[in-house]
Amino acid sequence: MGLEAPRATVELAMLAAAAPAVVLAPRGDGHTVLVLPGFMTNDLSTLALRVVLRGLGHDARGWGLGTNLGPTSSIVDGLLHLVDDAWRDSGRPVSLLGISLGGVYARQLAIRKPERVRQVITLGSPFRLPTTYSGPHITNASSLYRMLGALHERPVTPSEAPLPVPNTAIYTRTDGIVPWESCVNVEDELSENVEVFGSHCGLAHHPMSVRVVADRLAQPEGKWMPFRVRAAAA
Repeated sequence: MGLEAPRATVELAMLAAAAPAVVLAPRGDGHTVLVLPGFMTNDLSTLALRVVLRGLGHDARGWGLGTNLGPTSSIVDGLLHLVDDAWRDSGRPVSLLGISLGGVYARQLAIRKPERVRQVITLGSPFRLPTTYSGPHITNASSLYRMLGALHERPVTPSEAPLPVPNTAIYTRTDGIVPWESCVNVEDELSENVEVFGSHCGLAHHPMSVRVVADRLAQPEGKWMPFRVRAAAA
């Protein structure tokens, strides 16, 4: 965990250096992308990613719910309203892009409102962790998460159940916060995993992560294909 912060800083610098290549990524169709931050972070942590996505033609929005303290009532209810409002604004399903715990929320939203969600992309999200966070699946953030447990009036249960919408899990085997095995899908016709080499805290601005996210979001609505197939075709 001690190396996470400096690694993430390096990856942010890498994104700036890779900007000429990133701007050549596939462009979007203007649909709304809700970007959900990780545990104990806020919209500032996703600003660089949202700026890039807006530059590629996406309506990338932060969540506007302050610091992610876990599944408090205000956050859980606020997320439902975010999806509903974005869907009403555009009349189109929205994409959900969640970092770490934000990805756990994104998956639950897709289960609850599949008709309003176009796809889900998770970045280092431990959606296969047991709710007890015990045994071999304990995370480096679980102690703080438990300390805030009294605020979690509306718990969100991590679930590896197949989603009713296309979804991509981006993960890294060098994750310093959560076990990478908890961040991957059982792959099927709507679910895939894409591995990058980087840190947990830097996944939201790692150049390869951003390139994969841009590719996923640029796919025409209703014509989702796995990343590896598209890459091979290219």
